[in-house]
Amino acid sequence: MRDRLTGTTTGWLVITCLAVVVPVSTLLVWTDPGSPRSLSGRLTAAWRTSAETLRLGAVTGTPLRMTLAALLGLVALLCVSTLVGVITTGLADRMAELSRGRSTVLEQGHIVVLGWSDQAGTVVSELAAAQAPDRPRAIVLLADRDKTEMERALAARTGPGSGRTPVICRSGPASDPGVLTLVSPQTASTVLVLSSGEPGADAEVLRILLALRAVLGTGADGPPVLAAVREDRYHAPARLAAGPRGTVLRTDTVTARLIAQCVGRPGLSLVLRDLLDFAGSEFHVVDATPFQGGPFGAALLGYADSCVIGLLTADARTVLNPPADTLVEPGSHLIVLSRDEDSARPEDCEHLVDPSAVSTAAPPPEKASRLLLLGWNRRAPLVVGQLRRTARPGSVLDVVTDLAVPGPRAAEPLPATDPGPQHEPGQEPTWEPGREPMSGPSHGPEADAPAPPPLAVCFRSAPLSHPETLLGLDLSRYDGLVVLGPEPGAGPDRPDDWTLVTLLGLRLLEESTARELRVVAELTDDRNRPLAPVEPGSDVIVSGNLTGLLMAQITQNRHLAPVFNELFSADGSTVRLCPAGTYVRPGSEASFATVVAAARARGECAIGYRLHERRALSPDHGLRLNPHKAARHRWNSKDEVIVVSADPAGRSDPAPNRSRPVSAG
Repeated sequence: MRDRLTGTTTGWLVITCLAVVVPVSTLLVWTDPGSPRSLSGRLTAAWRTSAETLRLGAVTGTPLRMTLAALLGLVALLCVSTLVGVITTGLADRMAELSRGRSTVLEQGHIVVLGWSDQAGTVVSELAAAQAPDRPRAIVLLADRDKTEMERALAARTGPGSGRTPVICRSGPASDPGVLTLVSPQTASTVLVLSSGEPGADAEVLRILLALRAVLGTGADGPPVLAAVREDRYHAPARLAAGPRGTVLRTDTVTARLIAQCVGRPGLSLVLRDLLDFAGSEFHVVDATPFQGGPFGAALLGYADSCVIGLLTADARTVLNPPADTLVEPGSHLIVLSRDEDSARPEDCEHLVDPSAVSTAAPPPEKASRLLLLGWNRRAPLVVGQLRRTARPGSVLDVVTDLAVPGPRAAEPLPATDPGPQHEPGQEPTWEPGREPMSGPSHGPEADAPAPPPLAVCFRSAPLSHPETLLGLDLSRYDGLVVLGPEPGAGPDRPDDWTLVTLLGLRLLEESTARELRVVAELTDDRNRPLAPVEPGSDVIVSGNLTGLLMAQITQNRHLAPVFNELFSADGSTVRLCPAGTYVRPGSEASFATVVAAARARGECAIGYRLHERRALSPDHGLRLNPHKAARHRWNSKDEVIVVSADPAGRSDPAPNRSRPVSAG
């Protein structure tokens, strides 16, 4: 509207100026005795006089002629100065509009990011890192924030690594279809919708998806849409709003799954973070033509510098860690861990296997465990639910929180030094008043009483903000600890402050008891990760960072959505760290191809290992993901092999039939 008004004003000023200057200039020529006699000569003189209207002293003669010349010059001066002012104001308004981020983006094949959250910096930096240096795609971000502030924040998070990737910021509400057209989503390669993390953020994600639906239409011809919501109750509506081209992640569920998986597998968060970023090897989908008609197990040793973990079938089903004798059908693709798609070149590595180094030792049985959860937030019920699904019978989870006890009924506050129900792992716990399990029937002396659930969840209230509470806990009985910070606004202004103080207290207990604690901590800001007082290589999970990495991976390849959905779930195949002694004989020197062959015999896909002697050394903490099959190592009994495998609790044979489709989302 403002542009049209400026253009109209400019046009009328030009017309007014010409309407005065041209007739008066013509009158001056016709009244000049010395003007040319011919019509063409007089018209030329009139044009010359019009062009020289600001030269007030150029006309001489009678007073009337000089007065007309002066009037003509003053009118022209007024019109020209006004015209210059209008043009200058229009240009200033246009520049101000550009600085506010309200101009239309004219790009093709760009990546659109809608909304602002802690994940924005991670998403943009990872997408920039994944760009091909010779074919960078622009990243366009639209959020209801100041454009300059967004550019400054992104520059601080992404650093110089994204210099070759154009990052364009636009300001305005992404839920407004009129504003949404500024970023040209119809010509984008992918559209990402971020959840802000504030109250009502999931509802805002729904509004943005509906605005996209209004701009792009309801067909399946538009760009893929990837969105993230926190609460599960918004997942189904968001998938409906995203349409057939949409994928919706549940960030709280993904975070809870990772926390639960890391409790019994120290170092797993380091492995998953390495798999999710673009700094090293990541998952790719490659052509399976060289292995068509043969068994899947042959492909495990069919690449020297890539690790195969599954199949993408011809009918678009994702099957992770299928049995080794699964037939690779025509039209299928392999899911591999590789530095890039081009580096996955078939090469037979069977000759690198040393059968004499393969171990025949049985894997150690997984026993019941006792866990401690400190703190409570909205993800805590999801964490408890995931722990219950993976726990061994007889396991116990003690929850200590300074909030109201989230059990079926209020519990009596117990002293912080109360040791709780005493039992050994594998024995049935005694449930006392005030220690009500979260779910499951009560157990009395009746003979027909049902069996207890695999995980007994016991709650108690204690002022965790008091140092004496934490220092009074007997942590020697626990096999793992989980620390969850409060919700933003539910206590301190920065939830990570409470978490860091709690971790500091746990570190003091470690030093006083000379006993290493297996701690899994959740933080909200990735900048606080280096401040966490934990052992190097411990599991510190930043939910926003995790979601950003996951969204960046799926943006690069939509087929990876069901892959990560299964890897982060309690069902199906997951990433595990297993003792190396169950794959190769301790003390023997063997190639990684030997480890892959041993894992194949156990119905697993080996993707790397972790060296015990380097677990505390940065930056890799002993991790070796996707090593070359010919790489040799003298294996220690404390080394660990990283495999993709099914939960051993659900396996009755070494290679069960686990071929099943996995749905994204």
